[in-house]
Amino acid sequence: MFEFLKRTKLIKDDLKGMATLMYRDVSEDVWDKENLTKRNLDFSIESTRFIDMYVERLMNTEKGIELLNKHFDNFVVRIGSYIGEVIKNNINQDFTWYEFDSVYVYSSALDEIHRSEKPYSLLYSKKRDMVIMPLQETLQFLEGTSRYPNFLAYVEEMIKKNS
Repeated sequence: MFEFLKRTKLIKDDLKGMATLMYRDVSEDVWDKENLTKRNLDFSIESTRFIDMYVERLMNTEKGIELLNKHFDNFVVRIGSYIGEVIKNNINQDFTWYEFDSVYVYSSALDEIHRSEKPYSLLYSKKRDMVIMPLQETLQFLEGTSRYPNFLAYVEEMIKKNS
């Protein structure tokens, strides 16, 4: 009856800047310098292939595994933000980055989702009351629990589902 009282203000979280770190803050590794460039990472669907190659290298090399273990949360935010921006730029809807907790309280779209220990920001459409959780998917992928074989498959499915 008084559902409107439950609603609180949504808190935006601008992750586009974090997404650009994928090409702005690159390691000294030769592969990274040659492939993680602004030209290659242009937020197109195709650019997700470079992210997949990068993550493959992170997860399957000694140095990559060491970096993942040391900076896991940073990788989740950077990669997830980039993937989210690719989705956002290619669905032409009103999705915006918001803090997880503000959407959790504001909308019923997360009723089926349990708060994790570290709830990441997400993409939310106020008009459609829908969420996309690219940072959570990135977490699952890096932990080896994703149902997707790569980020490109995830991006393509989210764009198809939300366009």
